[in-house]
Amino acid sequence: MALFFNRDAVERAVSPAEAYEAVREGFVAFARREWTMQPKLYVTNYPAGDFRAMPALGGGYALLKWVTSFPGNPARGLPTVTGLVLLSDAETGVLEAVLDAGAVTSLRTGAAAVLAASTLGAGGSISVVGCGVNGAAAARTFGALGLAASVWDVDADRAAAVADEVGATVASSREEALAADVVVTVTPGREILFPAGSLRPGQHVSLMGADGPGKAEIAVEEIARAHAFCDDWEQASHGGELAAAVGAGALARSDVTELGQVLAGDAEGRRSGDEITLFDSTGLAIQDLAIARAALAKAGELGVPTLEL
Repeated sequence: MALFFNRDAVERAVSPAEAYEAVREGFVAFARREWTMQPKLYVTNYPAGDFRAMPALGGGYALLKWVTSFPGNPARGLPTVTGLVLLSDAETGVLEAVLDAGAVTSLRTGAAAVLAASTLGAGGSISVVGCGVNGAAAARTFGALGLAASVWDVDADRAAAVADEVGATVASSREEALAADVVVTVTPGREILFPAGSLRPGQHVSLMGADGPGKAEIAVEEIARAHAFCDDWEQASHGGELAAAVGAGALARSDVTELGQVLAGDAEGRRSGDEITLFDSTGLAIQDLAIARAALAKAGELGVPTLEL
């Protein structure tokens, strides 16, 4: 028997503020090598989409996430992200819980975006560009932390709905949103949002959309201008936003700092008020593990059902 958390149960179990703290703890545990993971494995079926297998171990549990990214699905009335998260006892191997991967993904993506922004940003105006499931989660997390943000999306109705839900404002244009002091981008990664020369001194960008090969939200020239941070170098240098800069010889391992090292106090973050900082998010299994553990801790009070396997 294993507990089953559908989307509603995951969202009831873990609030955006709780997700923020859980993901912070996961980053620190990973930086200190208390939690471990292997880079995600892609099973591609482009141009339709891809499947991803993501394992992690830590905090008494082992996790495997089987998740998809099919960008064309919304046009079919289907979600872009689907799949399951399996959480097992690390000592016995017994499966403890099965969780909806879409809900876990949106919670941890929103948490990571805001965590990077609050750690590396210099303050000021905040915007979220892209109001899909994960962009809405980022806006929701900013709101949960009492941080006012503006939002923008190609779908004006979707942006308005997210703004109404979280108490945000709608930016008058994409250009206005991209000019904020702190910007979180959560787009499909098919278009460069920050061309060469576009970033201002002191600006921070959390780049959440380019989570696989061939995707990009920023020009290589802008990556080279910024103080670059990532969630995990191994993933980011091969399949994230930084991969193009690494391939072009514009970025080396010594130029990039992992966010967990900053959170653990082992590396420097922003060095000055006018420094440009960017965070490349590829999505880590340890983030999923953090959310899954937090959800499991609430199972008793929520009356989560079980599955007979």
